[in-house]
Amino acid sequence: DGVVQFADFVVKSTDFVVLATPEIAGLPFVITGLVMAGGLAAALSTADGLLLTIANAISHDLYYNVINRNASLMKRLMITKVLLVVTALIAASVATFRLAIIVELVAWAFSLAAGAFFPALVMGIWWKRANKVGAVTGMLVGFLTTVVYMIGSRFYGMSWFGTTTIASGVFGIPLGFLTIWAVSLMTAPPSQEVQDLVVSVRYPKTGGAS
Repeated sequence: DGVVQFADFVVKSTDFVVLATPEIAGLPFVITGLVMAGGLAAALSTADGLLLTIANAISHDLYYNVINRNASLMKRLMITKVLLVVTALIAASVATFRLAIIVELVAWAFSLAAGAFFPALVMGIWWKRANKVGAVTGMLVGFLTTVVYMIGSRFYGMSWFGTTTIASGVFGIPLGFLTIWAVSLMTAPPSQEVQDLVVSVRYPKTGGAS
């Protein structure tokens, strides 16, 4: 109708708004370049941290603790560097497909971590009676519950209390807590040394707490 109205403005990506703000404000182009560089630096720092975490976890937890307990420090370091490159190549190859559900995949990862690890971490620190069998069983129950609801709600129309797929961990967390509590009470308690360790990690080493 020749009149610019508010409804005529459609923002499809907030990233574009951030990058376009310096240009809209009439600032020099160098400011736009600095904003773009800042966004790229933030993305790269996050990606670097995740790559290092993945490579170190596989090298230390899988290779050293499971496959080869006699591996030297230099060998473990070399394997970490190789895994770093391999992980980066796999991530780059997946990124070429430009998956539309990449944000949803990130939310799924947080749901799986919450359902599997959160109950064990909390109970392991704040309940001395929690033991290895209870923690492992609780992690499996929380993880499987989250996966079942995640797959069911995403592909088969499952809906519990109207919960969305990305919030699947809300069911795994309470079941994980309940399982750890029940299984730990039905099995032998941890040693006194482990219970003392649980108490000690609750306080800072230099805080003077007793």
